[in-house]
Formats: sequence, structure tokens, C-alpha cells
Amino acid sequence: MLEKPKLEFALACKDLLAAARDRKLNTFVQISVAQPTEQSLTRYANTEIVEGTRDPLFLTGVTFPSEYPIYEETKIKLSVYDVKDKSQETVLPETSETRTSAGASLTEQPMLCPCCETHTKTSAQKSFLGCTTFKVKDLVKSKEQQLSLNLKSLNGGKTIGSIEVSLVKMGEIQNGDADQITAELQVQKCSLVCECSSSEAISGKDNLLHTENKKQPKEAGREDCGLLTGKNVLKNPIYKFYRFPSSDNKWICVREQMSESCMSFHIPKELLSLYLKEDTRRIEQLKDLGELSPHWDNLRQNVITHYEEMVCVYQDSLSELEKHTGSSFKSSCSKGERSLEFVPINLHLQRMRVHSQKLKDALYDVITTGAPAAHSQGFKNGGLRRLLSRFEAEKRNTGYQCIYYSPEKTAKAKEILSNINHLQPLISSHADLLLNSARQHSADSLKNSLKDLSETTEMFVHAFKDQLVSSALLALYTARPGCAIKKLTDPMNNTNLNDTVSPNHSHQITRQDSIPHHSEYDEEEWDRVWANVGKSLHCIITVTDKLLEEENSTKERIDCPSADLTTSHINDDWHEQLYPLIITLKDCVDEVVDKAKKSMTFVVLQELACGLPQCLKLTFRRDVVFSQALSGLVCGFIIKLLSSLHNQEFLQQLYTVGLLVQYEGLLSTYSEEVGMLEDMAVGISDLRNVVFKITEAKSDDFLPVVTGRRQCYIVEVKLPTKMFELLPQEIRNGKSLSVYPVFFNVGINEQQTIAERFGDTSLQESINQENAEYLKEYYRLCTDQLAPQCPQLFQDQNDLKELLENLHQNTQAKKRKNVDIMWLAASICRKMNGVRVTCCKSAKDRTSMSVTLEQCSVLRDEHELHKDFFIRALDCMRREGCRIENVMKNIKCRKYAFNMIQLMAFPKFYRPPEGTYGKVNH
Repeated sequence: MLEKPKLEFALACKDLLAAARDRKLNTFVQISVAQPTEQSLTRYANTEIVEGTRDPLFLTGVTFPSEYPIYEETKIKLSVYDVKDKSQETVLPETSETRTSAGASLTEQPMLCPCCETHTKTSAQKSFLGCTTFKVKDLVKSKEQQLSLNLKSLNGGKTIGSIEVSLVKMGEIQNGDADQITAELQVQKCSLVCECSSSEAISGKDNLLHTENKKQPKEAGREDCGLLTGKNVLKNPIYKFYRFPSSDNKWICVREQMSESCMSFHIPKELLSLYLKEDTRRIEQLKDLGELSPHWDNLRQNVITHYEEMVCVYQDSLSELEKHTGSSFKSSCSKGERSLEFVPINLHLQRMRVHSQKLKDALYDVITTGAPAAHSQGFKNGGLRRLLSRFEAEKRNTGYQCIYYSPEKTAKAKEILSNINHLQPLISSHADLLLNSARQHSADSLKNSLKDLSETTEMFVHAFKDQLVSSALLALYTARPGCAIKKLTDPMNNTNLNDTVSPNHSHQITRQDSIPHHSEYDEEEWDRVWANVGKSLHCIITVTDKLLEEENSTKERIDCPSADLTTSHINDDWHEQLYPLIITLKDCVDEVVDKAKKSMTFVVLQELACGLPQCLKLTFRRDVVFSQALSGLVCGFIIKLLSSLHNQEFLQQLYTVGLLVQYEGLLSTYSEEVGMLEDMAVGISDLRNVVFKITEAKSDDFLPVVTGRRQCYIVEVKLPTKMFELLPQEIRNGKSLSVYPVFFNVGINEQQTIAERFGDTSLQESINQENAEYLKEYYRLCTDQLAPQCPQLFQDQNDLKELLENLHQNTQAKKRKNVDIMWLAASICRKMNGVRVTCCKSAKDRTSMSVTLEQCSVLRDEHELHKDFFIRALDCMRREGCRIENVMKNIKCRKYAFNMIQLMAFPKFYRPPEGTYGKVNH
């Protein structure tokens, strides 16, 4: 998706000499770079440590990305070290440099500490063996595209062995030397490698996201490079290359890619603009309610004051994000910063590209991000799931001086208000177009304008066919000044509720479950008002049809020079006949809008007034969480779309059913992470209110645009013309693409151990059980709506059914740290063309363990990774791969934030290799 790396090579050593005869070598290679015009070395990368052999074959290769400044004259230095204590090994930073004096040779002094790059007299952990240097052109222009170089010690230039450098081109990988791999296997079958037990293996085979067209990396991949780099979707890629043996002694070539997402800041800014627009409009609607009795007016003023305070907070947050010019991701150290609270934590794309003999260019993507949660607000009182439930219970059970509406009715009121804002301008616009067509005497245009006006007006009328509007009009009537109600009847039990009238006539209305009847109010008035809209439209249709009929008959009769005069007369007649009808329609629409807008605003006022200030605080918290969640979703959607442009079955699944997005959480159900989990569950659930639309880009700005309102958002994704033309007609016509998010959580750390033994895991259990049902429902929709049209979409239906049933059973089982739930959900997601998202508190440590385990599991299950190399491959990715670079980006230290005591509580395959974890300051 981003441009291919500029240079990649693999390394292997032979006949290394140890300082002591009985010493078993544990070696790694350090790679340094010197540019042609400089006499300095830059530490660039490391291989993994290979233990117990004089002929190490390194699985971790070296990758220089396309943007790295590397030339034919660039010199690359390879230094080989022997590690005595692997647990103390620390991986080298890429950006640090070793400076040499002017004119000095490109060598490094022995005993150079790779951690701090200072010279030391002794090193208890590692010792320098030898080094060599070559120019890039020596490798790329060599006949075999391979170099065999002698390794020299610094003292006297003694040869201590050799190193082979092999140029690698993904997609053009040779089968490899089977004998060499076999020999390597025999040497390294020791405690270094082990086989996964059957009970710990991941069941099922994962469906591959592979290119349908072998030319795709060159065509679509390079074409979308401009879309994904720069200011658009992805930036700052980091690449890591590996070669692993398969069970039949062939090479599996793997490239890891980790990139930041520009959605981290773009989506929050889009949402903040919408929040401001929506809340500013709400303030205006509350002010436009008209005169209210003192009681209701005081409540209104209180609500407006709180709304205005919240608007100020949103404005400040947006201003801070607009000023931000630094990194394109929010580090884990910044998760509590108020100015960045709408921004997701540590959002990245983690991609694995695999090239093997059986499956070419397979791609596996996971979006990694910190748990969408209000970290800056804290979790003292829990998270959204608990807070919303408690808030609703308090509203129901406590007497308030306002009217109670259920959350469903309040949501309906907001929907009606949104429809008003959308449909009223459309009706006015279509009415004007109809008049313009009449003025121009254009029959075809008149027909089309009438059709658009009719459809929009019918939608408008239908939107208000709801008892809520008429009942709310009565409630608003009773809140007007001078409206004295002696008795309020509670229809729930047919008893009278006394209404206390204060001297200033404010009505202290206790909580009601419905609106009381009032004899002076004309309950049929609303029916007449909105029915008048339909009647006005009917008159317009009747007259227009009549005019068109007369036009047709006139054309048949007229065949003389005086036709122009007749046409001019008819032209004036059309406009004159339709104009008063259009004015009447607009007046009727305005009357409906005025009443409906005020009545629905009054409903919204009740929710706000009876819950201040908690109501708006919860709205704010929910906005923060949703912003973080949507940022990751948009990133995942775009990546999935771009990698599947040639997959017609996926595209049909997308527009027919929708996109499956599977979230994996690793949060514990103990202490503050319970609140994070509660926030995250609501944030992910709210993503069901999002739809995507794909449009053709009209400029070079491909950033997505978000429109809509709370609980109803549309994300417009813009594609270049060549990509847009690859989409099915349904999508190009503007079909809304639904989202089906599912969320599974399994705590794996030591805090989860406490929760399981002494605390409460019911939240996790309920989340997993609920979402297992959601996932099953998505599968049912796919099979019902797609199976007849796309029989190959889910080829192995029985396997998928078995996985779903297994997942269901595991979510019901009372099993501690049941990571089988994660593996099953991820497998099902990949088989069903879904987007994978993995989260922990900061997406740095536990997330790294999870995604590397997933990558190696895919290599084992789908690409036949040799069973004796599973653990070694896992250690390579965790020690030298993209995820340790993620740690470095976040906390400026290459150590996962675990200690030995913590790791004892972790499931076996979630533990990092020795030397990669420890105490960190962040």
C-alpha cells in the first residue's frame, strides 16, 4: 500500500571463531550506515540473537524503506557480537550515531556498548567478534546478488569467519537452499525452539486477504501510494524483514510494516466541528422556544448556560488540535492530556505481507490503538456503560420538576429535528426549481422537478407521523405563561397529581411518564397542520399534470407560425398557476417546522433539564470516547477498501450487508481498567450509528469528510478516479455502507488474576456473550443475503459454523484468561473479510504481544511455518520487529513495560523474550 522498500537483504554467518574453545556462540549482527559524503556511522538495525552455533542463519533481515537516503556509494558496516547474557541485551536505537575522527576508517572500537554508545573497557554481556564493510553497489550489481565477506577482528585483522549478504526481492524469492535450512534446523533443535501443544494451538485456518491480480502490488499498490502517504492516510512507515523456514524446507519471506495514521488528528477535528455545529444549533432552538412560564424558563436558561460552557470546551479542544504540528500519533505518555483527549492513543496500522510458494503476496492487517476511553477524565466512578445505566435509573426513580421521556423518545425527537434541518431546505429548493421549470416552459424539467419535490415532501410528512409530536405540543402548551392546570392526570394509574402553582405562576410539574390531557388544547390541530402539507402537494401535482396534458394536446394541434405567441402565453400561464400553490406549500411547511421544531426541542429540554449537569458531562465523555473509536474505524475501513479493490466478492458483501469490524481488548476487569472497558464497550457500540459512502475525489485532497449528528454519522471516503471506477455500480451510486462492530475482551495480566480470584469478571463475560450473538447475526445476514449470489464468499461454511459454535461455547465457559476467545474471534473475522482492531490500555505492550502472536499463528496455520521455528519467529518479531519500535516511539526506550512477577501471570505465548522487558519511566 505504501511504496516498496528500496533495499532488503538477509544475513548468515559461517565458521565463526569463539574466544574460548568451549564457548558456545550466541551472536547477532549490528548494521550501521555511512553516506558517501560523510565519515560517520549511523546505527541502523540489528538481527536477532542466534544461540549455540558457529554458523548462525539470521531470520531477521535488513530493510531500507523507499524514503531512506541510500545510494550506490553508501557504505554498510556489519558488526558481529557474541552475547554472553541474553537477558541483559538491549536493542539498539536506530537514530543514534557513532562519530569518528576526520579521515578515520569506518570501524568501531571493541566493547562498544550498544545501549549508550559509549566506549567501555569490559562488557559482561557481549563481546565484539569481527566486522566487514561493503558498498550498496557491490551487492546490487553482483552476478548472484549475493556477497560473501570475511569478518575481521580489530586486532591485527584476524579473520574470524565469514558473512553472507543476500539481496531479497519480495515476490521474486527463490526457494532457498533446502540443505542449508535443514542443517540449520538440526543445529538449533534445542531449548531455543519448542512445539505448540495441541491444547494451545489455534484451531481453524485463516482466510487470506491475497491479491486477485498478481500485478496489484505494481498497479493498485503504487497507484494508491499517493493516497496513503503525505497528508492523507498513512505516514512514517517502519519496515522489518524476516525469512522463516517452512515445513517443507522452503523460505517464507515476511515483511512487517507499521505506519502511523493521519486519521488520529483528522477525524477528531471533523467531529469537534460537528459537535460545535450541533450544540450551537441546539442553543438557538432552545432560545427559539418562545415564551415559557418562569419555572420552565429558568430550566431553559440553566440548560443554555451549561451548553454554552460545553461549546467553549469544544472550541478550545478544536483550537488545540488545529495548532498541533508535531507527531501524527498520540503517544501513550500523552493519554491523560486534556488538550488531546479526543485523539486516539498510539493509532497504527500493523501489516504483515507474506510471500511463500503456495500463496503469493498475502496481506494481514491489524489496526492497533489504545482503548477508546476518557483517560483524562479518570475512572473513579466507572466508565460509560455503568454511568449511563446509573443515570437512566436515577431519572426514572427520582422526582424531577420536568417531564420524563424515555431515551428512545428523546432519540426520536433528535431525529425529527435532524430531519427538519435536512428536509426543509430541500423542499424549498425543489419548489424553486419547479417554478423555474414552469417559467422556462420545459416539460421534461417540470416532470423531474415535480418528482423530486413529491418525494422530498412525502418524506417530510412521513417524518412527523408520530404521536410524540402531538403529545409534546400539548406539553409545550402547558408550559406557556398563563396556562393554569389544576390537575394533572397520570394515565399510568388514573390518579390525580396535584400541581403546585407558585405566586409567579410557575408550574412545578412532577415527573410524568406521558403528557397529561388538557381540555383547552385542540389535540387535532397538529393533524390538520401537517395534513395541509400533503394537501398542498396534491394540488401542485394535480395542476402540473393538467398543464402537461394541455401541453401535449397543444403540440398535436399547433402547426402554424403563430405557435411562438401561444407558447409565450402558455409560459406565463404555467408560472402564474403554480406560483400561489408553491407559496401555500412553503407556508404549510413553515408552519409544520415551527411547531415540530419547538415541540421536539421541548422534549430534548426535558432530558437536559432533569439531568444537569450529569447529562452533558456524560455527553462530553461519550463524545471523547466515540472520537477515538471512530478514528481507528475510519483508518481500518480505508485500508481494507484499498487492499480489496480487486476483490469483487468482498465489495458485494460490503454494499449488501456491511463491514464487519472485530475489536480485541486485553483490558483487565480490575481497578481503573474496568472503567476503560466500560467506556470502550459503549464507544464501539456507538459505531453502529456510522455509515460510509464512497465518492470520486474532485481534487488531490483525499481526506475523508464526516457529516451528520450524534448517533447518526456519515463518513465520506474519497477515491481517485481510477480506483473509484473499480467499485461496483451500487457503491458508486452512493449506497450507504453499514458497520457491524463486535468486541471481545480477555484480560491477561496480573490484575486480571486478582479479578478472577477475588473480584468480578461479569462485565467481561456479558460483553463477550453479547458480541458472540452479534457476530452470529452478521454471519446469518451474510449467508441469507449473499450465499445465492456469491457461493465462493465463505467457501468452507462448515468450518466457519464450527468456529462460531466454538466461540459461543468459550464465551459461556467459566475459564480463566480464556485467550481461545481471541484466537477464535480473529480467525472468524479474517474468514469473513472483516477489519481487525487490537487494543489494550496504550496499544504498546500487551497489544504488541497479541499482534506478534497473531502474525506467527497465521504463518503456522496458513503458510506452514516450520513447527520448530514458531517460538523463534515470535521472539524475532518481539525483539527486533515493528512492535519494539512502537515502544521506542512511545516511551523512548526499547523495553516492554513488564516485570518478571507480572509475566508469571501472563498466558505462555503472551510473554516477551528475555532482555526485552523491564522497568521503564513513562
